[in-house]
Amino acid sequence: MKRIGFLSFGHWSASSGSATRSASDVLLQSIDLAVAAEQLGADGAYFRVHHFAQQLASPFPLLAAIGARTKRIEIGTGVIDMRYENPFYMIEDAGATDLISGGRLQLGISRGSPEQVIDGWRYFGYAPAEGKSDADMGRRHAEVFLQLLKGEGFAEPNPHPMFPNPPGLLRLEPHSPGLRERIWWGSASNTTAIWAARMGMNLQSSTLKADETGEPFHVQQAKQIRAYRDAWLDAGHSREPRVSVSRSIFALMNDRDRTYFGRGDSADQIGIIDNMRAVFGRTYAAEPDRLIDELRADEAIAEADTLLLTVPNQLGVEYNAHVIEAILKQVAPALGWR
Repeated sequence: MKRIGFLSFGHWSASSGSATRSASDVLLQSIDLAVAAEQLGADGAYFRVHHFAQQLASPFPLLAAIGARTKRIEIGTGVIDMRYENPFYMIEDAGATDLISGGRLQLGISRGSPEQVIDGWRYFGYAPAEGKSDADMGRRHAEVFLQLLKGEGFAEPNPHPMFPNPPGLLRLEPHSPGLRERIWWGSASNTTAIWAARMGMNLQSSTLKADETGEPFHVQQAKQIRAYRDAWLDAGHSREPRVSVSRSIFALMNDRDRTYFGRGDSADQIGIIDNMRAVFGRTYAAEPDRLIDELRADEAIAEADTLLLTVPNQLGVEYNAHVIEAILKQVAPALGWR
């Protein structure tokens, strides 16, 4: 069995061919897609976070709204760029969202990826400490966030408060007790995956990775997952970790599918991202029988317990529900995922 969800980047564009022509369109359609995915039997609704772009940015209002409209589906991010985040304020937002959803929040965080503007985190009031990088700053924000998630008191109470205080040091509220175990780290390298394991976070690995060996993307990603699991065991954590991978996968069921995605074989690509040589995973698009054979050979998908389907959100709720349903019903059972 494998959990299967979707991952949306939440694009919008004023172009006539887009079903999402405004931020309002994206937000409302994201809620509707999560509701539809739950009805189809999908396990997760995840959203990317980008700043200074016509894409989803502030995840917690959206996730809280989805949590109030659904009952079972996991809701999450993939990922929040911690260089931009105040861990203290984020604790309150995340705690409230998790409680609204009944403990279904799966929060993917990371150092982040290249953004639309130069050093965008500076506009949010943050700067690395002297001698440190912005990546160090993102990891430091994450460490503070993880510490606060424990729910331990740390703030000296006012002796003359407006409202009575409980005894001892105070923590931020609302506190959601189980959320600490549902934090994921988005990792593009083996080193950061090992760090995430030591920190007791689940692992999110996406459709790109540092090209560390020159091997095919799925082989490198599978090795990353194995290194993460080994580090988790070495760290002595008591629970079983979770690992997700994301993929662009389309079952060609009709002429519309073939028009959008039936362009022939896709392959891994090499590029430079944030001064890092990266390998980008291929897109899978084929008739179900062939798609099943291709996915069976993907070593990283086999290693992961969760698969996130990257959806083309600008094509609208109805079409994306069709994309998800085709995988759930025509592909997943043959692979033993359902």
